[in-house]
Amino acid sequence: MTPFKPFSLNIRGRLLTFNRPAVMAILNVTPDSFYAPSRTAVAALGDKAKAMLDLGADMLDLGAYSSRPGADIVPENIEEKRLIDGIQAIREAVGYDIPLSVDTFRSSVARKAIEAGADIVNDIGGGTLDARMFDTVADLSVPYILMHMRGTPATMQTLTDYKDVVADVIEDLSRKLGILEESGVADVIVDPGFGFAKTLEQNYRMLAHLERFAILGRPVLAGMSRKSMLTRLLGIDAESAGAATAVVGALALERGASILRVHDPAEAAQSIAIINELQNAAKCSASE
Repeated sequence: MTPFKPFSLNIRGRLLTFNRPAVMAILNVTPDSFYAPSRTAVAALGDKAKAMLDLGADMLDLGAYSSRPGADIVPENIEEKRLIDGIQAIREAVGYDIPLSVDTFRSSVARKAIEAGADIVNDIGGGTLDARMFDTVADLSVPYILMHMRGTPATMQTLTDYKDVVADVIEDLSRKLGILEESGVADVIVDPGFGFAKTLEQNYRMLAHLERFAILGRPVLAGMSRKSMLTRLLGIDAESAGAATAVVGALALERGASILRVHDPAEAAQSIAIINELQNAAKCSASE
């Protein structure tokens, strides 16, 4: 069992320290996200954000462009409007103390979203889908979630040829971390990219060896909520994958995950409480 390592994020000049793993709750202002209950109209977004926080979310992640395979291409101006309207609705409902990330791979959209009140850029492309992203994040001086992916959402599942998926993903993230550090980006969260350019078996290999990502020296985000690595294995649909999501979340926490990105914050918060208690019990046993 890998002990949790506290981490801090600079959120608009305010140092926010996490002494336990954090829950990042997913909000989508899209009509086609793979998990239908996560799709929320802007008018209902404030109430949904409040409910997520009441259920245990520590931060929110807002998306306006579905990254599922086969999803429609969303024009930049539409993604931007969806995000800005969504950010305004969330901030009006919950204020500015709650960290809010925006899920976008477009640097221009990221800039507009931060200017509108978001705090963190969550980039599924890890800088590969927009060459200006790293410089933009550096200029904005905001935390950045660096995810591993190959290709695009339309092509990624044809790009799963790895010598060693864990070592190869760590190497790719390490190289990009070096570029980000040189660019002046101080706060980086790494995301191995479960479900993105990974086969079913490769996803579980990464989960089995998630503790190896600690070598990067950054908080690790695990995003497996209701994904196909669960539904395909178990022969269920996304709506039935709540229990499976809680299980893999707990396994990720045992292996050192710092953040769980989920659709269901209550279950994730419960997993964190249980794993924390388990780790405390293990420490007590070791000292007796």
